[in-house]
Amino acid sequence: MNLLQYIKAHTQLPLKGIQNTITLLNQDCTIPFIARYRKEKTGNLDEVQIGDIVKYKMEFEMLEKRKSAILKAVDEQQLLTPELRKRFESAADMNQLEDLYLPYKKRKKTKAEVARKNGLEPLAKIIMAQRTNTVESIAVNYLNQKVMNIDEAMEGARHIIAEWINERTDIRDLIRHQLERYAQITTQVIGTKKEDGKAQKYRDYFDWSESLVHCPSHRLLAILRAESEKYIRIKIEIDTDRLLARISERLIKSNNSCTPHIQQALEDAYKRLLFPSLSNECLKNAKEKADDDAIQVFSKNLKQLLLGAPLGEKRILAIDPGFRSGCKVVCLNARGELMHNETIYPHPPQNERSGAMKKISSLCDAYKIEAIAIGNGTASRETEQMVKRTSFKNPVEVFVVSEAGASIYSASKIARDEFPNYDVTVRGAISIGRRLADPLSELVKIDPKSIGVGQYQHDVDQTKLKYSLDKVVESCVNSVGVNINTASVSLLSYVSGIGPKLAENIIAYRNENGSFPSRTEIKKVHRLGEKAFEQGAAFLRVKGGKNPLDDSAVHPESYRIVEKMAKDQDLGLTELIGNTEVLKRIDLNSYCSETVGLPTLTDILDELEKPGLDTREKAKVFTFNQNIRSITDLREGQLLPGIVNNITNFGCFVDIGIKESGLIHISNLSDTYIKDINDHVHLHQQIIVKVLSVDIPRKRIQLALHRE
Repeated sequence: MNLLQYIKAHTQLPLKGIQNTITLLNQDCTIPFIARYRKEKTGNLDEVQIGDIVKYKMEFEMLEKRKSAILKAVDEQQLLTPELRKRFESAADMNQLEDLYLPYKKRKKTKAEVARKNGLEPLAKIIMAQRTNTVESIAVNYLNQKVMNIDEAMEGARHIIAEWINERTDIRDLIRHQLERYAQITTQVIGTKKEDGKAQKYRDYFDWSESLVHCPSHRLLAILRAESEKYIRIKIEIDTDRLLARISERLIKSNNSCTPHIQQALEDAYKRLLFPSLSNECLKNAKEKADDDAIQVFSKNLKQLLLGAPLGEKRILAIDPGFRSGCKVVCLNARGELMHNETIYPHPPQNERSGAMKKISSLCDAYKIEAIAIGNGTASRETEQMVKRTSFKNPVEVFVVSEAGASIYSASKIARDEFPNYDVTVRGAISIGRRLADPLSELVKIDPKSIGVGQYQHDVDQTKLKYSLDKVVESCVNSVGVNINTASVSLLSYVSGIGPKLAENIIAYRNENGSFPSRTEIKKVHRLGEKAFEQGAAFLRVKGGKNPLDDSAVHPESYRIVEKMAKDQDLGLTELIGNTEVLKRIDLNSYCSETVGLPTLTDILDELEKPGLDTREKAKVFTFNQNIRSITDLREGQLLPGIVNNITNFGCFVDIGIKESGLIHISNLSDTYIKDINDHVHLHQQIIVKVLSVDIPRKRIQLALHRE
């Protein structure tokens, strides 16, 4: 099986699209670039499909690398026959490959190896042939100084047979298949930990059993975490008698004196070799699937968060609220630059509420503030209520903004480089204000894992998680586009073809030469060559430049097409762009060529109608129920406004304006079957919820989505 066949088998995508995509990937093209600007070559594959091609390409390359290592190892043992080489080369996955390699692995001092050295392999072969009814009398011929009696001879032969059984790929596949379908995962609390206060969060799993294949990803990850923290023990169980009976059918072909020894060897092989290895493999596979599910949830949440509604370029007063340490206040201009900062103390123990309100009002007037952003952490509700009671000369909108990850940013090198003369409290408040203006531009500065919009992110494969989240950030940044004259290093580094080093070079060039007047000017950046320009130029925006197309998603390689369209309509570029009436009557077929087809031309026309359009919604003001201050204020049946602040496979969490978030279980989201929670709610969505139950001791709130 070659690379194309392997990817085709796993994705069912068209072969030509796969082949052309691989060619583009090998030419160092990025996923966003290929998906957006090479549709004719890929057959209009989207980013997810191209991502799958990348995934299975990497998987195939790892498989081929392992095959090469195994072939070399077996060849060094002088055991590599043409037939064996063919079997190794035709292995379709890693499990099959490792099963084939099992008999050729260098062994430790196993029981079978000792028996073999004691000359008992011929006896084992006689037993397996099952053609004699006097095997014990034959065993006498294999006694020696190390094998003193018939019982020892038969035991040694059984050890060799057990190893043979363990190495049979058909038997391993049978057990593997049975475990995949019928394995049960059972848990039991460790006696000394049963009353441990920290263990109570896992008490549901103190005595638990269910089908492993049907165990939801979030539950399996919780069980595995409880085991790793040494609160419970885990077992994988299956109907052993039924499974051994099925294996016996493959091994035992007669009923004579050999039969009980083969049966005994089988039971030994199963208990000592097969089941421990394959049950661990089964649990590992289940964990990998749970990881993939959790990472997918995290990725979807992150995408929604990054593409959250921006307020836009507004003058913002941001408040990082607090009690004893006060509320840090900063004023930002429309470009997000710091103009002023200070601390107010409206809450206990200082209670300087009146002075704080006057200060906020005067700052809003002095800096012509258009919106106020309040962090949603400690003292958020109290600060919001104070601000809403403040009098302003001009209208000011008030927003509550998620602080998730703000403390990580404020202590980071990125923040220190941006604001070297200010402490972490000022940086945190600046981050809150900038998040309101543009969540994407600010959140790219934070490690996605620190934002806290997933489930069990610290328990999943960290390499996979980082790769997936980085791809999400890259996709979001490129789908929105980046203003090259205002973007930070963090934002630029995610642009297709740019990366961290070129991003630094772009900023250095901008600092030295001023704003970029055009996209072609980008080529003057140190070490930014033709390839990087090809991959990244269309995702970079130049606002107010000489060429209006520089502030659009039209790729520079297609400018000539747009210019020809304008010329054919006897219009200038600026007259064509946004002219819906003229654009609708353009015949795209007349602009098709060998390299440019209708998919690209359709994208160009869509972009010309609304060039540089930000597809994100605009930020909306939201108000919590002012009578709900803590969990003790909740009552069953109440209808409350809330904001979705996390989504998992089992439901979504909702901020209702108190310290504890409530859970809408998946069963309480809709009256119909739910395949994907994201089809019903999205992150930061403003919704109305109904309180179903309140568990004050455990601080758990059960909610339902209110449907009018």
